[in-house]
Amino acid sequence: MSGSSRDKKAERKARFETSSGIEAPPLCDAPVTDPKLGLPGEFPFTRGVQTSMYRGRLWTMRQYAGFGTAEESNRRYRYLLSQGTTGLSVAFDLPTQMGMDSDDPRALGEVGKVGVAIDSVEDMAALFDGIPLDKVSTSMTINAPAGVLLAMYVAVAERTGVKSQALEGTIQNDILKEYMARGTFIYPPRPSMRLITDTFAFCAEHVPNWNSISISGYHIREAGSTAAQEIAFTLADGIAYVQAALDAGLSLPSFAGRLSFFFNAHNNFLEEVAKFRAARRLWARIMRGRFGATDTRSCTLRFHTQTGGSTLTAQQVDNNVVRVALQALAAVMGGTQSLHTNSRDEALGLPTAEAAKLALRTQQVIGYESGVTDWVDPLGGSYVIEHLTDALEAQAEAMIARIDGLGGMIPAIEAGWPQREIQDAAYRAQLAIESGADVVVGVNKFQEVGQQRPEVLRIDPLLERHQIERLRAHRERRSAEVLPRHRQRLIDGAKGDANLVGLTADAVNDGLTVGEICGALTTVFGRFVEPVVI
Repeated sequence: MSGSSRDKKAERKARFETSSGIEAPPLCDAPVTDPKLGLPGEFPFTRGVQTSMYRGRLWTMRQYAGFGTAEESNRRYRYLLSQGTTGLSVAFDLPTQMGMDSDDPRALGEVGKVGVAIDSVEDMAALFDGIPLDKVSTSMTINAPAGVLLAMYVAVAERTGVKSQALEGTIQNDILKEYMARGTFIYPPRPSMRLITDTFAFCAEHVPNWNSISISGYHIREAGSTAAQEIAFTLADGIAYVQAALDAGLSLPSFAGRLSFFFNAHNNFLEEVAKFRAARRLWARIMRGRFGATDTRSCTLRFHTQTGGSTLTAQQVDNNVVRVALQALAAVMGGTQSLHTNSRDEALGLPTAEAAKLALRTQQVIGYESGVTDWVDPLGGSYVIEHLTDALEAQAEAMIARIDGLGGMIPAIEAGWPQREIQDAAYRAQLAIESGADVVVGVNKFQEVGQQRPEVLRIDPLLERHQIERLRAHRERRSAEVLPRHRQRLIDGAKGDANLVGLTADAVNDGLTVGEICGALTTVFGRFVEPVVI
């Protein structure tokens, strides 16, 4: 064994050992002879981004949550924190994700359904009421209006006496995967990229400990991609964001260290472990070789993982507990920095409090009882894992080269190439299930009849009316000149080169809503119309 003194002072225990008294050393040196692996915490980070990994501290345990009104979601957040979550993860409803206010006619029937409805900074204040924002890391799954929600979060923190420099968390802010896989876009790709680089600059100046983007393969995988495609398209998006930031005049060290990633965890345990390792290594090589990064932080791929929502089944929902446990274990064995575990009932509806608690307990059992967290990269050096890691990296690298040949990710998306690749992969996967070549337990094999469906969370339809009434009362309270003044500032800023997130921060502090801000920018940027992909 080697490296016995590495990071000893930062470890959670004085000694890690099995029930038989066998010590788990800080590092097993059998795989270190391969230069593609290196040491944990060192380039190319195949074996992890920290030298001690979970021996130092466990990953951030998050549970993605949000529904109905801000007050209802606040109660769920407080419950999850009381049960041991170590970070919050906010789900916004579709109108908020699409930059609409709750009284927009297009929002009818969707307010508070798949996430929390946030229209104004007052809603954001209610969402985090009583939660110390300088002590809790918050992740927000929001993309097209990301700068608006970030500005509201900062405003709420400052109103409670927490300086923006003390805030920690992540905003998804990844618009490119929306065009490929998810669909919550507002503006065309090129002005959307400007909003993202404006967010990078705003965070570097005002919220330095905030991850200004979470470059997301999760939704690409949910749409049906393979593991290799998930790596390739996610990292190709990352390349596009880095290049856009450099083109906007930002220096690499000012933003690269705050880039984060978001991956899926599916059922093929060994492939998933290898996927995370391959992505880390490939990104390190890209940042050093393509962009000339010299500092360790800029080359480090840090990522959040969510277990695979598309793998959950409405049939025999208890099987989902087993699926989620395997997926979560793969994420941990692959070295994730943050983890959300899906609830057993999510194929039927939003998770109940009890189901969400069981999903959290799954993480806690892995973290505190399984013993895998005593070891750094415990599967490193396995012939199978290293073979899969090399193969996935090679496949992903070839796809990135194809995207480069198309002119980069934005032209590739505009041409529909990644969309077609994902659709083809999803079609092949569905055929394999329908033919029985791939078994889904309880669905195409080992079926049962007369299953009892569990209780699901139901959203009170009156919540939509209450949210709309609150929004209208908010507008009536503010000065009549506020909306036209900030609307014109945003329009002028969009036509010029002002930082739009800075202008947005001023607007939300004066009471402008999500829909009003996004609507002002739409007058300049227009709306994206999705091309037909055949």
